[in-house]
Amino acid sequence: MENNIFQLQYAMDTFYFLVCGALVMWMAAGFSMLEAGMVRSKNTTEILTKNIALFAISCIMYLVCGYSIMYGGDIFLSGIAGGETLVEDALAASAENGFDGGSVYAGASDFFFQVVFVATAMSIVSGAVAERMKLWAFLAFAVVMTAVIYPMEGSWTWGGNDVFGMYNLGDLGFSDFAGSGIVHMAGAAAALAAVLVLGARKGKYGPNGEVNAIPGTNMPLVALGTFILWMGWFGFNGGSVLKLGDIANANAVAMVFLNTNAAAAGGVMAALITARLMFGKADLTMACNGALAGLVAITAGPDWPSPLMATVIGVIGGVLVVFSIITLDKLKIDDPVGAISVHGVVGIWGLLAVALGPNGTFMGQIIGGLTIFVWVFVASLIVWFVLKAVMGVRVSEEDEYNGVDLAECGLEAYPEFTSAGK
Repeated sequence: MENNIFQLQYAMDTFYFLVCGALVMWMAAGFSMLEAGMVRSKNTTEILTKNIALFAISCIMYLVCGYSIMYGGDIFLSGIAGGETLVEDALAASAENGFDGGSVYAGASDFFFQVVFVATAMSIVSGAVAERMKLWAFLAFAVVMTAVIYPMEGSWTWGGNDVFGMYNLGDLGFSDFAGSGIVHMAGAAAALAAVLVLGARKGKYGPNGEVNAIPGTNMPLVALGTFILWMGWFGFNGGSVLKLGDIANANAVAMVFLNTNAAAAGGVMAALITARLMFGKADLTMACNGALAGLVAITAGPDWPSPLMATVIGVIGGVLVVFSIITLDKLKIDDPVGAISVHGVVGIWGLLAVALGPNGTFMGQIIGGLTIFVWVFVASLIVWFVLKAVMGVRVSEEDEYNGVDLAECGLEAYPEFTSAGK
């Protein structure tokens, strides 16, 4: 009887794990729509191509070596046989030790859930370098990022390994429930390195330091992308509970969903009100970035706060993202979608917010966050400089003016309504 209960719980937990992974995969559509709406029409096809290709590259490279670096084992070669072995081991352990409500996952389900996180980190880079980067240089970086850079820092956190054999971040009091730092800040660190190497878009900044707005082409897509990401985030955070098949974990999942939604709502209103006070208008792009900021902020610790506290964490994230976007523009760091601010600056706040609860310490969060940021930023900077020397990373001024859709893809997204150079 106990063995049957264990098998049922195992099946339920694994199914929940896979469904949450599918929700996170759906976030790729959210990033695609958000970025497509935020760029000019002449650059839409290229950014959609980047998002589809980076997802495929992430899946392949994490399968080939990334998962092994991060967690050990070889899912690429073991496949189904490896999964069956884990199931048999789990059943044997249950029979030997008695059913205790635990659950052990086959390698296939764990891999699927983890690989969509890798793609999320890489998607963050896509928006920040929009409208002026060579497609194949970006895809070359995606190979390195998803095969080595992300798995290495992931192994020091979720993988439980020491940082270059020196210290373990978990032992220092570092905690990141679903990835404010491990996923989002890491993606922003790689994006920042890319933007510094790449430079700003032509016409973004004037000779006297003025900031020129370059409006996106499709605000409905921006709103749609935001809602898709908001929905997918329930899988992102909720799936990180890892289990569902008992009372305690079912309640934990419900609380994570509730806190995730509350933080997003707080982020929207905080960003919208802040933008109204600063600009005198209700800025849709700031509202959307506020939602994402609230989601990023709560991701490091959606399991511990009350809904009120989760809302406050989201509110602070929503305010931070508005000021961060303005500050980066003043520093002439050109990020067309605000990815560095949303995922980087607010990701840092999300890590620090964990120290307000029982799961982490301020010192542990600071050391862990710095370790992740320095590794990803420095490693990414080296890769970007190598790519710049070998193949170049920026399109020509003429191609940038005409649009990277024609230069990189030979296809316009809106041929009936646009023409090259407009």
